[in-house]
Amino acid sequence: MKKHLNQRIISAFRNAACVMALFFAFASPCQASTSSIIIDAETGEVLSSSAADTLRYPASLTKLMTLYITFDALEKGIIHMEDELPVSRRAANMAPSKLGLKAGSKIKVRDAVMALVVKSANDCATVLAEGLGYSEENFAKTMTKVAHELGMKNTTFRNASGLPNKQQKTTARDMALLGAAMYHHFPQYYKLFATKKFTYQGRTIYTHNHLLKTFKGADGMKTGFTNASGYNIVTSAERDGKRVIAVTMGHNTAKMRDKKIAALMNQGLTKLAMDARINNSNIYASIEEPVKSQEYASADAKQIMAEMSDDAEETQTQELWGIQIGAFSNYAKARNYALSIKKEVVKKDDDKVIDVEPCQKGAAIIYRSKIVGFDKKEAANACKKLKKSNKSCIVIAATKSEITLANKL
Repeated sequence: MKKHLNQRIISAFRNAACVMALFFAFASPCQASTSSIIIDAETGEVLSSSAADTLRYPASLTKLMTLYITFDALEKGIIHMEDELPVSRRAANMAPSKLGLKAGSKIKVRDAVMALVVKSANDCATVLAEGLGYSEENFAKTMTKVAHELGMKNTTFRNASGLPNKQQKTTARDMALLGAAMYHHFPQYYKLFATKKFTYQGRTIYTHNHLLKTFKGADGMKTGFTNASGYNIVTSAERDGKRVIAVTMGHNTAKMRDKKIAALMNQGLTKLAMDARINNSNIYASIEEPVKSQEYASADAKQIMAEMSDDAEETQTQELWGIQIGAFSNYAKARNYALSIKKEVVKKDDDKVIDVEPCQKGAAIIYRSKIVGFDKKEAANACKKLKKSNKSCIVIAATKSEITLANKL
C-alpha cells in the first residue's frame, strides 16, 4: 500500500513539474529549459555541455543542413553559384522571414545562399530544396540521411527552412556536429557565415547574428527562432589559432541566448588557450617531429597517461604493428578516413584501433591516420589489400601504450 502511495506521489509531482515547465518556458514539457554545448572545433572534444542530448525544435538552424547539402552540390559541380533556380508558388508563399521572391521568377544560387546565411530566408530555402531535391519533402529525406551519416543520430528533418513541424527534431550535440562538419568539409564556403550584410536587387540586408559585431573572433554560423523552439544559435569563434563551436537552444529572448553563447565561447577559448600555454614548451623543436601525445592530448588523455602503471617503460618498448594510411589538414578528416578504411581491412569484431597523430610540417600541423593493433603479417596483408585499390599504405611499428591511449580517446 505504501509503495503504491509513493508511486502516486511521484507521479503527481512529475505532472505538476510538467505543467510548470509548459507555463514558464517555450521548450516542450518535462525537458530542461535550455540546452548547450561547446566543442573544440579541431578535435571535437566537448569542453562543456548541459542537456546536450535533449530533443528540441531546430527552427532556422535547419538551414545549416540545407546549406551543407548545397555546398556539397557546388563542390561536386552539380550546380554552380551563377546558375538560376526557378521560384515555385510554394516557395513564394513561404512565411517570413523571406526575401520576397515572386512565383515564376528565378534567383541565382549565390543570392539564395547569401539570403539563407544573412536573412534566414524561408523562400530561398525552399528554392534550393526544390532545385536539388525536386520537392522539399524529398530534399528533407536527404537532409535526414546526411545528418545520420554525420553522426547526428537524434535528428530528423521534415523541411528545408525550419518552419514549425512537430516531427522536426534535433539536439544541441547534433547541431555542434553539423557545425563542425560545415567547418571541416567546406572551408571555402564556411567563410560566408561571417558576412554581415549583402545586397539583393538594390536592397541591403543585414545579418540576424549580432555576435559577429559584439564578440571578438566570432565568424558565424546561424540563429533560429520559433515560438515552440525558443531562441537558438550555432556559432563559432577563433582566437590565437584556437577555434570553438558552440550551440545553445531554447532561450526566452535573443538577448539571453546571446549572453549565454558569449559566455560559453569565452569559457571554451580560455580553456584552450590555457591548455596551449601549459603544453606548448618546445612543441615545435624540429620539422615534422610528431607532437608528443601528452603535449597535444585532451585533459582525459593526460589523465590516462598519468595513471599508466609502473611498468609503462616496459609496455612502451613492446612493439606491435600498424598501418599508416594518409595525412590530412585536420583531425576530423583524418579520423573519418581511418574509419572508412578500417571497414575495408578489419573484421567487425577485431580489436584494431584508430590513432590520429598530429605532426609538425613547416608552419602547419598535419594529422596522420593510422590503424594499430596488428601483428606484422596482418599489417602487411592489410596494406597489400589497400594498394590493390590504389590506396596508400605503410606498415609501421606501434607500441602497446599507443594502442591503450587510442582505445581511450
